[in-house]
Amino acid sequence: MSRTAILLASGGLDSTTMAYWLTQKGIRFSPLFVNYGQHCAETELSTLRKLLPKECLKHLIVVDVSSVYNGSESRLIQETDLWTEKIDKDDLYLPYRNILLLSIAAARAQSAGGGDVYTAFINSNHAVEIDCSAGFFEQLASLLRAYGGVRVKMPFRFKSKLQVARLGVKLGVPIGETFSCQVNSDVPCGACPNCVDRLEALSKLSN
Repeated sequence: MSRTAILLASGGLDSTTMAYWLTQKGIRFSPLFVNYGQHCAETELSTLRKLLPKECLKHLIVVDVSSVYNGSESRLIQETDLWTEKIDKDDLYLPYRNILLLSIAAARAQSAGGGDVYTAFINSNHAVEIDCSAGFFEQLASLLRAYGGVRVKMPFRFKSKLQVARLGVKLGVPIGETFSCQVNSDVPCGACPNCVDRLEALSKLSN
């Protein structure tokens, strides 16, 4: 049986938990990591390789489109010097990033004969970008299914980070080793939207 299901994976808490969740359910999939030029790509990929369930690690697909955002001033591309620079959430915007990620995953799935694309996007209180909205995902999913027959599945879409973290603990995910900082590629900054969501969830796990 071919593995036509694709999971967009980054080494973060959400997608790593989804990899374990899919594995537990017996869903055959290939994890897909996209290097779109993010400054933390090397850290994300090494984390992903360390944390993925062993049975699906051998099916990992890495796609490099790092030149697509050449010249971008987004702080997702240009790493911030936290000692000397101050940034806000608008500095982290990267145009069409989620369209790019989902299109690459859908193209890979469709090229393998159709199938499903799993993403671990959640209901974040700190994600304000237009391409993180429910309406955006619904329209893009409809387009990909109508033209190519690929189904975009978002099982965690209406879960909170805390709910995903609790699921991760239940599944035995090493959630403390996941990485999802948007600002620093070495030590999580603790202040970007991804870090805030993650730290809030981890701090509430024992409650």
